[in-house]
Amino acid sequence: MIAIAHFVAISLYIGAAALAATPFARPVGAPVRGVIALLAGGVLMHALALVLFARAVGAVPLTGLGPALSFAGFVLAATLLTVELLAQEVSLTLVAGPLAALPTTFANVIGLTPGAEPPGVRGIWLFAHIALSFVGIAAFATAAAAGTMYLIERRELKSRRFGAIFRFFPPLATLDRVNHVAAIAGWLGLTLGVVLAGAYSIAYREMNLPQLMWGTGAWVAVSGIAIGRVIGGWQARRAAVYSSITFIAILVLYVAIRVAGPAAGKFL
Repeated sequence: MIAIAHFVAISLYIGAAALAATPFARPVGAPVRGVIALLAGGVLMHALALVLFARAVGAVPLTGLGPALSFAGFVLAATLLTVELLAQEVSLTLVAGPLAALPTTFANVIGLTPGAEPPGVRGIWLFAHIALSFVGIAAFATAAAAGTMYLIERRELKSRRFGAIFRFFPPLATLDRVNHVAAIAGWLGLTLGVVLAGAYSIAYREMNLPQLMWGTGAWVAVSGIAIGRVIGGWQARRAAVYSSITFIAILVLYVAIRVAGPAAGKFL
C-alpha cells in the first residue's frame, strides 16, 4: 500500500505538470483548478504514504536516505501547493512538479529503509532539525524555480517573442515576488535547522561533517539571496540568476556527498 500511494502521488505530480503545460500545445490558458486539484491529490496521497510508513516501522520518515528523500519531495510539493493556492498561478508546477516527483521516485527505487532514530528528547531534537531544514530547502527550490522562469520570460520579452511562454507564465513582477518571499522563508527554515544541528552536535558530541558542510553551504547560499534582497537592494534579474545557480550548486554538492559513500550523510 505504501508503494501504491507513492506511485499515485508521483503520477499526480507529473500529471499536474503536464496539465500546466497545456498552453504550450494550444493557445489557451492553463486550467488552474485542474492543476491544483491534481497537485492537492498528489500531496494527500504522499501524506498517506508517509503516515503508513511511519505506522509500519514505528518511526518518522526522516532518517535513512529513502524516507528522507520521500519526505523532501512531500515538503516541496506541499510548499508548491501553498504558493499556487495563494497566487492562483500554476506555472510553477511546470518546474516544481517534476522536481517533487524526482526525489520521491528515487526514494522508492533505492528502498524506504529507515535509519536509526534516537529516543526521547534527542529524537525530537533531531526531528525538528531535519524537518526545518527540509522546509528551508523546499522554499529555496521554490525561489530557484521562480527565478529560472523569470529569466526565461524576460529573455522572451526582450526578443519580442510573444508565444506560449508569454501566455502561460505569470507577470515578471509576480515571479519576482515569489522569488523574494520564498528566499526569505528558505533562510528562516535553514537558519533554524542549522542552529539546531549545531546545538545537537555539541550537546551529544556527534558530528557528521559532510552533512554539516552541505547544510552550511545551503544556508550560506540562501542567506546570500536573502541579504542581497533585503539589505543589498538586489534587482529582480540579479536575484533570479543567483538563486537559480546556487540551488543547482547545492544539488550538485548533495549528489557528490551521496556518491562519496554511505558515511557521507547519515541523515541526508
